[in-house]
Amino acid sequence: MVAPDSTGDDALNAPRTPRPAVFFDRDGVLNVDTGYVHAPEDFRWVDGAREAVRHFNALGHLVFVVTNQSGVARGYYGEAEVAALHGWMADELAAIGAHVDDWRYCPFHPDAAVPAYRAVHPWRKPAPGMILDLMDHWPVARDHSLLIGDQPSDMEAAAAAGIAGHLFPGGDLLAFARGLRSSQV
Repeated sequence: MVAPDSTGDDALNAPRTPRPAVFFDRDGVLNVDTGYVHAPEDFRWVDGAREAVRHFNALGHLVFVVTNQSGVARGYYGEAEVAALHGWMADELAAIGAHVDDWRYCPFHPDAAVPAYRAVHPWRKPAPGMILDLMDHWPVARDHSLLIGDQPSDMEAAAAAGIAGHLFPGGDLLAFARGLRSSQV
């Protein structure tokens, strides 16, 4: 099983009152997807992405990132690079008063070049494993939670986890977030 990027201490110490949650896909939603982004020098925030995270923080939502990282399976970079990039992203978010509560990624792929990562894995979207794992560790109010993704596989994962999925077409993520139904945010 893939370990979360965090130690889980925040989840263990979190208040247990269920809260709405927003699950963000990463590549194509939070950052411009230029293909296998794994280093800060290659990372470019989507317009309004940091502000969208802060928006949901201000609403009292839990904020999570759930991302397939087949670049690990393909041997392009390692899990340490994924964790380091997520740490850098957390620092960038903190600089504007925003935060992600927890992160999940899946480095597995059925056609992996790296044998250790060659698997059909329940965390790889469209499977809902990353979302369900976060729901097991955090007090998520499922009925008031949503996922924002840019691929049909993101929508399938959201549906399989029993939450609303919203397909981000690109553009300004904060404007997109503000345009979601008020019952969802």
